[in-house]
Amino acid sequence: MMAAAAAAAGGAPEVIAQLENAAKVLMLVDMKGEELHYFLISNPGFQAPPSMVNNEQRQHAEHIFLSFRKSKSPFAVCKHILETSKVDYVLFQAATAIMEAVVREWILLEKTSIESLRTFLLTYVLQRPNLQKYVREQILLAVAVIVKRGSLDKSIDCKSIFHEVSQLISSGNPTVQTLACSILTALLSEFSSSSKTSNIGLSMEFHGNCKRIFQVHRKIREDTDMAQDSLQCLAQLASLHGPVFPDEGSQVDYLAHFIEGLLNTINGIEIEDSEAVGISSIISNLITVFPRNILTAIPNELFSSFVNCLAHLTCSFGRSAALEEVLDKDDMVYMEAYDKLLESWLTLVQDDKHFHKGFFTQHAVQVFNSYIQCHLAAPDGTRNLTANGVASREEEEISELQEDDRDQFCDQLASVGMLGRIAAEHCIPLLTSLLEDRVTRLHGQLQRHQQQLLASPASGSIDNKVLDDLYEDIHWLILVTGYLLANDTQGETPLIPPEVMEYSIKHSTEVDINTTLQILGSPGEKASSIPGYNRTDSVIRLLSAILRVSEVESRAIRANLTHLLSPQMGKDIVWFLKRWAKTYLLVDEKLYDQISLPFSTAFGADTEGSQWIVGYLLEKVISNLAVWSSEQDLANDTVQLLVTLVERRERANLVIQCENWWNLAKQFARRSPPLHYLSSSVQRTLMKALVLGGFAHMDTETKQQYWTEVLQPLQQRFLNVINQENFQQICQEEEVKQEITATLEALCGIAEATQIDNVAILFNFLMDFLNNCIGLMEVYKNTPETVNLIIEVFVEVAHKQICYLGEAKAMNLYEACLTLLQVYSKNNLGRQRIDVTAEEDQYQDLLLIMELLTNLLSKEFIDFSDTDEVFRGHEPGQATNRSVSAADVVLYGVNLVLPLMSQDLLKMVFDMLVLQKHNTEMTTAAGEAFYTLVCLHQAEYSELVETLLSTQQDPVIYQRLADAFNKLTASSTPPTLDRSLHEDRARAADEGPSAWGKHRKMDDDDDDIPQLSSHTLAALQEFYLEQQQREGMKTTQGFNQYSIGSIEEDWQLSQFWYSDETALCLAKEAVAAAGEGGRIACVSAPSVYQKLKELDGKDFSVRILEYDRRFSVYGEEFIFYDYNQPLNLPENLLPHSFDIVIADPPYLSEECLQKTAETIKYLTKGKILLCTGAVMEEQAAKHLGVKMCKFIPKHSRNLANEFRCYVNYTSGLD
Repeated sequence: MMAAAAAAAGGAPEVIAQLENAAKVLMLVDMKGEELHYFLISNPGFQAPPSMVNNEQRQHAEHIFLSFRKSKSPFAVCKHILETSKVDYVLFQAATAIMEAVVREWILLEKTSIESLRTFLLTYVLQRPNLQKYVREQILLAVAVIVKRGSLDKSIDCKSIFHEVSQLISSGNPTVQTLACSILTALLSEFSSSSKTSNIGLSMEFHGNCKRIFQVHRKIREDTDMAQDSLQCLAQLASLHGPVFPDEGSQVDYLAHFIEGLLNTINGIEIEDSEAVGISSIISNLITVFPRNILTAIPNELFSSFVNCLAHLTCSFGRSAALEEVLDKDDMVYMEAYDKLLESWLTLVQDDKHFHKGFFTQHAVQVFNSYIQCHLAAPDGTRNLTANGVASREEEEISELQEDDRDQFCDQLASVGMLGRIAAEHCIPLLTSLLEDRVTRLHGQLQRHQQQLLASPASGSIDNKVLDDLYEDIHWLILVTGYLLANDTQGETPLIPPEVMEYSIKHSTEVDINTTLQILGSPGEKASSIPGYNRTDSVIRLLSAILRVSEVESRAIRANLTHLLSPQMGKDIVWFLKRWAKTYLLVDEKLYDQISLPFSTAFGADTEGSQWIVGYLLEKVISNLAVWSSEQDLANDTVQLLVTLVERRERANLVIQCENWWNLAKQFARRSPPLHYLSSSVQRTLMKALVLGGFAHMDTETKQQYWTEVLQPLQQRFLNVINQENFQQICQEEEVKQEITATLEALCGIAEATQIDNVAILFNFLMDFLNNCIGLMEVYKNTPETVNLIIEVFVEVAHKQICYLGEAKAMNLYEACLTLLQVYSKNNLGRQRIDVTAEEDQYQDLLLIMELLTNLLSKEFIDFSDTDEVFRGHEPGQATNRSVSAADVVLYGVNLVLPLMSQDLLKMVFDMLVLQKHNTEMTTAAGEAFYTLVCLHQAEYSELVETLLSTQQDPVIYQRLADAFNKLTASSTPPTLDRSLHEDRARAADEGPSAWGKHRKMDDDDDDIPQLSSHTLAALQEFYLEQQQREGMKTTQGFNQYSIGSIEEDWQLSQFWYSDETALCLAKEAVAAAGEGGRIACVSAPSVYQKLKELDGKDFSVRILEYDRRFSVYGEEFIFYDYNQPLNLPENLLPHSFDIVIADPPYLSEECLQKTAETIKYLTKGKILLCTGAVMEEQAAKHLGVKMCKFIPKHSRNLANEFRCYVNYTSGLD
């Protein structure tokens, strides 16, 4: 049929009619894919439900298009379609048919016909700048395929094509330039990657001949939009890989030509802001996509130029990124580009197979120096210097929520640290020199301030500008040093980086060990004042420089100059010391093939150096906790350092030999100031450290004494408080609550200290508390923060200890947890959460409960109890005949908690899944929770969806969202369970966890079937009963068919009814404006029409123009209306026949408003009352000449977009 139609242009009208009818059918079907996406953009008015089209109709419509695209020689009919059809989707299919036929019939076509076809398509696009984007792109893609296919037999000269494009770009006409850029993008995309290249039967070598187009970018780079398009295409070309290359030789040739073109493009130009990310993406793709053997096979000189260019760009982008920080720019394009280039360096320098040692040393020095320079103040650096006429802010306000530099720039610092290790010969001495210089200057500045204060105590404020610059310099130098000397080791054994070890070993013969130890152990002296200081180990001297910073801080504190110190510097010091101690202190020589003698002598086991530094670090911890207790971040970093000192048994053995350690333990156990003032989280971590220290090597008597000092006071105070006869009356007193809170935090810390060799002691100790904590749940049931803390104790115990517990011990924990859940459920069932603005905080208890259940369930996957007899020699738990798994307990716990899931929690999960970015790994679990909550709260779910849809101005996004939500709840009946299975589950819930084992065995075959609890079913039954009652009301005698809501809102049709008050106000305004005997037209405003009918006025008449055919129940007053065909109205609807037109366009888009405006102006005698979003004010004035009123319309459901009324006459709405 289509072949016959395509045979002669005379049959084209029939073909067009068939295609357009098929397009309308397909629009009503839930199609997928890019074509439909573009189609919906251009045709937002087609809103009929998919159910109107059956499967047979859909298949027939699809067959029409497939048959058309397979037609023989369809070129003439396609030209006719392009010139005459008004349906964009048909135009798209015509372009597709041309593209496919060109490939299919190339050898049958005359050269002149091909050239004529190409010219026609280009001319067609150039003459129609307002074509839908997806149609234009498809036509240009057809042109690109013609050009590419023509390059094989030389029938088309590619150079002439690109010359034509260049001329268009040089035309100076923005419209022509934009179209030329689209042509260029189509050509580049067609010649880019194997995934986007059309299959035209060419050998891949011809693809390589189409890549010499870098010059084009230089011509269009001044236009930001076009430049980004070309860079995006070049980035695609830079990632070309796979079977597109027939062999390695062609891949090497391609890469060499590409890099040569890239260097020619970059060299000699000043890169614009808009180009930075694109250029960095191109370089990143070249380094990460192409195999290293291919990269190294290009000519040596070319590769050397490429690496030199990479180094130059990295330094340049780094300086620009630093300037972006100074100017506090929102769009950090250079920062993004800089990060990409640093990642590229990591890829290169870590490949020791293809690059010999030292290959990148000079480049590493260049990048490292540039980074240091950008982060130091003058004269050594450029930070805060005036750049391009813009100076940095003298006083920068730092938000409390601002991310710490060591977290925000961790990836950058890791890359710079690696480069520093590659060039250790240069970078380690450089950091040492810079730090020692800053320490000397800092010490001098503090002394001068002290002298000034002593000379004139009342002199007022002191200029701290010099100090601030020094603190900022020291901050960045410590961060870089920390990342150079040690790697991030999350979950792995920290090892000294091999480059640092090799550097120290290489120079060990030049090192005087005694001098090195003297410099290490004399932080109060200048390194240069110690004889022979130049013969020290450079790595240890770098550590010593930071110890000297620490010592200057300590001396300033002793001199009462704390107010002049920087808490940030204090944080940096203890962060570095923790990072360093994990890696270097008491180094395990068995982990290395070769160990540096200075390292083993200074930090190894059984050395004076290690004993001294442990004592020094412990003294630093105690000092910080005393001085900086109010600086929570600094205090937290400090106790983390303490944990590092005791988490390994070898280090803990040295720590407990220090008298300061015992003093610290006693002071904390007595809750003495200043430790008593530490935040709860810091106290928790401090307790963890003290418990870990208690398992160091001690004789029995000493260990017993330690536990008596640390744990016994905790237990005794807790029992003294809760066993008071009047505890119920005094429990809310501040002093009592503080004691309870401190105890619960301590219990969390004890649980966090669990290790395989101490779990037996800690579990028995904690179980005594857990039972008492359940009683506290009852006492503090109206105190959420205390309830959350109690649950958190259980969470930590389960998290740290469940995997080590045997059956008897695990049963003890299960029973305690389930008793906790029962008490929690009893106290919270039916409770309303009033503070809906608290977001996640108000659900902290439920989140903790779910975390507890998750931790218990981990027993099913991680269980060491069979292989590690960790409880040998300790009091065994009571024997049990019950066989209950962790899964049984968790299922029972879920059954208890599920009824507590409120509609507010539904909103939180809805927001997380739909409105916020989230880890995709959470999608499945969160989706399951979301479905359960939807089943429980369907009405609230509907309201959430309606509110979300009301905010969508783009009709395509609106439609896609509406379709997705409708699919989620497409079933007309609720999920159901087999009654007998439901009864089994209900009985099991009543009987408790011991019964779950036997019932689960009955359910094994149903594991894959989603099941709903009895509470869920009850909620669903209640919901559907209410729905049936609402439907029943509509059939009763008293039902008002004109009441607002009698026809329910439909998300897919963008329907949101006005509130009753607003509808009444607008109806009265319309009656007043129309006058006696007036005629009123309601265009897409059905709730106003309903209110007008309720007024039952005999002095006016009204018509409703509406797309939703449900309103046809109103008889002859209903007129079907589609805003996409604004003048497709009944013949009896005469022009200018209504005294007033009140309209509410369904979408907040100019296209929708413009088309609706045509209808309004056709119908009205003059008066217009428009209701639409406040954002449409300018467009409303443009198309209808209306002005905004003071009256603000309201909807029955709150919408995110502000709505307003607009009129062109003197109204009562002002």
